[in-house]
Amino acid sequence: MNLAVRDIRHNLSRFSLTAVGIGMLLMIVMGMGGIYRGLIEEATLLVDKIGADLWVVQYGTRGPFAEISRIPRNLEDRLRAVPGVRQARAFATYAVQREFRDKPLRMQVQGLSWPDDKGEWLPLIAGRRLGAAHYEMIADKILGLQLGDRLTLGKNHFTVVGITSGMSSMAGDGLAFFTLLDALEIQYDYSGEAVRLERKARRSRLARIDIGNTLPTFLERTELPSASLPAIARPPVSAVLVQLEPGADRDAVLATLSGWTDVSVFTRDGQKELLLKGVVDRARRQLGLFRALLIIISAVIMALILYTLTLEKLHDIAMLKLIGARNSVILSLILQQALLLGLLGYLFAFYLGQWVFPRFPRRVVIMQDDLLFLALIVAAISVLSSALGIWKAMRVEPNEVVS
Repeated sequence: MNLAVRDIRHNLSRFSLTAVGIGMLLMIVMGMGGIYRGLIEEATLLVDKIGADLWVVQYGTRGPFAEISRIPRNLEDRLRAVPGVRQARAFATYAVQREFRDKPLRMQVQGLSWPDDKGEWLPLIAGRRLGAAHYEMIADKILGLQLGDRLTLGKNHFTVVGITSGMSSMAGDGLAFFTLLDALEIQYDYSGEAVRLERKARRSRLARIDIGNTLPTFLERTELPSASLPAIARPPVSAVLVQLEPGADRDAVLATLSGWTDVSVFTRDGQKELLLKGVVDRARRQLGLFRALLIIISAVIMALILYTLTLEKLHDIAMLKLIGARNSVILSLILQQALLLGLLGYLFAFYLGQWVFPRFPRRVVIMQDDLLFLALIVAAISVLSSALGIWKAMRVEPNEVVS
């Protein structure tokens, strides 16, 4: 029988507990890599899903996900007139936190340009897309809302008509989708007293200039809602998403829009690159550093464990040498145990992670390439970690068996 297997059977409980401990450590390494991938996926999720070819944002800004961007909604009409543009739709995004059923509810609001965009691209797991211009919403399941739930935002009540899966923001908040008009109404909602004070201030400003004194009817109009006053612009949006005609020259459209001095334009890949190199860059690098440190710690711990196991077998190793066993037999004993320890730890980490990772509050994305890479690292760690034990075993003298 193989000596490594016999030795493991002799100390089965200790070896099993050691494998479990290493497995839990490797699970953390695996999970850290998954969180790293999840952070990248969450950062670029909406850019990929929405499918816009170009993002038109406020001049000098880096897009609605990197910083505040405000542009007039009528920019849609200008963009539709550009040759090569098939569709232009306004988009708004911002975070809100409210109370729902006596619990805090934080979500990232997304305003869709209904009826051009009804959320057909959303991965629905229940319900339907937006079917009306007002008072409907689609929520991700991470928010804990159910179909038919009514949520009060601003002065209106919104009914959940659809549930998505896997739609979360860079901060891990669930996404909630509304029509653009509803999203802007929620964002720019003011209390009745604030509206009254603004109208009084508007009237006071007009009364201090000549036109207010010569045309008294203008003073009366200042008491009207802002939307009915042509001099007051409609609420701005975060971006306008542009889709090009099939076969259209993207560079030519970019050249045209780049000549506009009131907006900045980014391609889909450019927007993703800004997110990865700006918004999530520090978090991404920090997670990568933690992952590297955990791998080093795993190697050190495995080396110490294998060295300790070798120390416990010094008498047996001396006996093997005394009866004429070759060094290759002893080397094989330690190396096989190291590889088996790494294999069992890796398998334990993988299967435990399949149960644990879906319960994490943030997205954990485990990719096949990462699993293969980690398997190779574990194999390398097992071989290198056994070197300390092999070095100690090779120094054992046969006459130590009688000492």
